[in-house]
Amino acid sequence: MNPSDHIIDSPIKSSPYNVPEIPIEIVSEEEMALIEAAFTATRSSLPSSFISSSASSSSSQSRLSLFSSVSSISFHSKRRLSGCSEGNTVRDIEDSGATQKKSIVPQSLLDRFRRRRGLAITDLTASEWCEKQMEFTLLYGKPRRTKAMKAGSDRHTKLEEEVIKKIKVQVKAVEDAWGLKLMNFIVGSNQLLFEGLTRELPLVGLVDGVWMVGAIDELRMPLTEEIRTPSLVDTKTRVKATLPSEPQQRNGRLQLMCYKYLWDNIVADSFPADRFFDFFGLNPHHVLSEDIIEHATSSGFPVKTLEDLVTCFRNACCLLPPAHDQLLLRYELQGDHSLLGEDQFAYESDWLKSQIQCCLEFWMGNREARYVPAEERWKCRICKFASVCPTNTSTNSSSS
Repeated sequence: MNPSDHIIDSPIKSSPYNVPEIPIEIVSEEEMALIEAAFTATRSSLPSSFISSSASSSSSQSRLSLFSSVSSISFHSKRRLSGCSEGNTVRDIEDSGATQKKSIVPQSLLDRFRRRRGLAITDLTASEWCEKQMEFTLLYGKPRRTKAMKAGSDRHTKLEEEVIKKIKVQVKAVEDAWGLKLMNFIVGSNQLLFEGLTRELPLVGLVDGVWMVGAIDELRMPLTEEIRTPSLVDTKTRVKATLPSEPQQRNGRLQLMCYKYLWDNIVADSFPADRFFDFFGLNPHHVLSEDIIEHATSSGFPVKTLEDLVTCFRNACCLLPPAHDQLLLRYELQGDHSLLGEDQFAYESDWLKSQIQCCLEFWMGNREARYVPAEERWKCRICKFASVCPTNTSTNSSSS
């Protein structure tokens, strides 16, 4: 596939759902595989040489998904394993007592693992699920990808392809990679305005002084109403025909509320370009790759440098309204994609801000990782780090 390929139109069909009353169960190990996949995913954190973003095809206007076709960008080398700071609350896998008495102030997880990358929204939701599991994941690597995880990822790819045509774009520098992300936001937001639907829309913004990144699963906007307000939607796949437990639903609500908060910030024209360039180590005067310049020009916003593209990005944001306060989580059965249920809920600003502040305390090193509360310790049964987690090892030793 090359940048001159034609775009395949894929009309979007919608139909009302009659949702039966479905029993709710606590998760099984197989079921939780999908959730772990979502928590450990870093699709919106610009992983090495494969940068994916979006562009669409529905009827008259189409969006292309541009992604890197070269591997010349060097991001972050593999990190060494190391323990956390000594404390009374938690101990890491490698804590040995005698070797942990150094009075050195440890570097925060945010600086160690998200420097020049930004904190992903999935980092926040993973922390809300279990901070200790998030810490283990950062220090010792993600759990092995399972068949169930892959199936969930494949479903989201399929949904994306219903409105997006992917093409390859040459990327030579990190500025080009960010150029792709910003360009796909511009084209995706245009698709939303003209067609009423877009998916996998990349976001970047400043939240409480921390740069955050993410990708909205789906945005819908009515084309006929006088007041056109975009609605955020996220689709979760389930292995079994059961609705998720309350902690899982709470985690999904947190994710969507974070996306709305990030969306509302950038459409309010509060994107600080100078701080953006500084944090991510970008040269605003970098001349973008020929592919990016060509596709930006053909999309109606001719640019030359990254700074030009940031200006177009900010202009596009000014045309967009804040998102609707009603958010929607959809639950599909993985086998046949049938709808299991929908969770429509209201945006809660105060609750969201308290959750974000709590997560940032952990990420910024203001306190050590917390364990899940006692009433949610069932999560430990399907955690890949359960055998080495202090909360379980201490329990086992005391009961023996």
